[in-house]
Amino acid sequence: MLKRKTSDLLYEWKNRPERLPLIVEGARQVGKTTSIRDFAESNYKTVYELNFYIHPELSSIFDGPLSSDEILFRLTLSFPEKKAVHGSTLLFLDEIQHCPNARTALKFLAHDKRFDVIASGSLLGINYSKVSSLPVGYTETVKMYPLDFEEFLWAMDISPETIEVLHSCFIDRRAVDSFVHESMLRYFSLYMVIGGMPAVVSNFTKDRDYSNALRIQRGIMSDYKKDVVKYALDSEKTKIVRCLESLPSQLAKDYKKFQYSIVEKGSGVSKYGGSLLWLKDADITTFCHNLSKLEAPLNAYMIENAFKVYMNDNGLLVSMYAPDTAKRIMEGELGLFKGAFYENIIATSLTALNHELFYFSPSDTLEIDFIINFEGQPCPVEVKSGENTKSKSLNTILNTQKYKINQAIRLSRKNVGQEGKILSLPLYMVMFLKNEVDNSWIESLPDIDEINARLH
Repeated sequence: MLKRKTSDLLYEWKNRPERLPLIVEGARQVGKTTSIRDFAESNYKTVYELNFYIHPELSSIFDGPLSSDEILFRLTLSFPEKKAVHGSTLLFLDEIQHCPNARTALKFLAHDKRFDVIASGSLLGINYSKVSSLPVGYTETVKMYPLDFEEFLWAMDISPETIEVLHSCFIDRRAVDSFVHESMLRYFSLYMVIGGMPAVVSNFTKDRDYSNALRIQRGIMSDYKKDVVKYALDSEKTKIVRCLESLPSQLAKDYKKFQYSIVEKGSGVSKYGGSLLWLKDADITTFCHNLSKLEAPLNAYMIENAFKVYMNDNGLLVSMYAPDTAKRIMEGELGLFKGAFYENIIATSLTALNHELFYFSPSDTLEIDFIINFEGQPCPVEVKSGENTKSKSLNTILNTQKYKINQAIRLSRKNVGQEGKILSLPLYMVMFLKNEVDNSWIESLPDIDEINARLH
């Protein structure tokens, strides 16, 4: 059983007294069902699990009136062997995208304290048009991703103490022990190859056979294409697959802005724009938009039609290349192709840490790989695949006063260090670049009770 951070989020949700129905979103096969099922078995006396993909007949429970009383009555009729226990019952609606009425019903279940509700699904962004009334304001949402690097280390039986030592080095900005540093770089290269899809990681931890990992990865890619055939509009199916299959070529070039001409010569956004959005809504890819200004808030300066597209799992991306690509990554023999994998793995890592991705390219000769919100301000992030870490673009940004950038991060194979405004971190420390909300300003607000007392 793989340890997942989603379990902590589920516990946090359950401990909130005013919790709403929880929707766990994410691409297919990222581990949603397994994580929720494990959580449910440990925290509830009664669990009603409805998988609308495996058992489409269960959709009839949500035909007719959608009050919580009616739904609970139909549940007891459908599952007479189960006894609902007040305050310790979970209704788990799996693959909810196959039952639009169940998604509508979430707003009627939102305030019933007799049982909790968790729904999970893939392609939710694709199927929203089939829902008669979206439960806006009546649900909470958690996004689940493939295993991040820390979760991958857990799966590889790296001790929590070792990870804590790495974290302390990150916090204190001090170098990691050289043996540990080289070992973590090796594990990070392995993570680039295996990726974070649970079935792939679980299989690899048992037999250490990459050929099996590759077979599973390509099976997942085949399943994604089958989803396109099953769920996309007929007019979009071929175009979506073409966009997906163009990603290895898109990312292999130096200039990584998505180019429609690589999908089809002479084509543009009018033909393929909707197909790209389908892949994004299905959580197969993520977008990284160019910025018109290097200022906060970053999304206010997003250039809508200038973006890069990354795969949400690096192992799946590797599986789209030649079979010997994994060996070449592990041996550091990729040459110009390194950029494709190193940028993609950092993109997926930052996305899993809740960062919205941007890059900055104000001219043809200047480009910063990523711009993130870090420690409350815009922060350039440069990715280097080797130990040659010279960066003309980064130095230009830091030394040009109009950009007003106080810090930058460079991720490379080098150990922790500080070079002026640049914090140099080893690639594996991307797992510590969390996007955390700064709540310190709340402490400066005046006391509400004191205000009310003075007003009255």
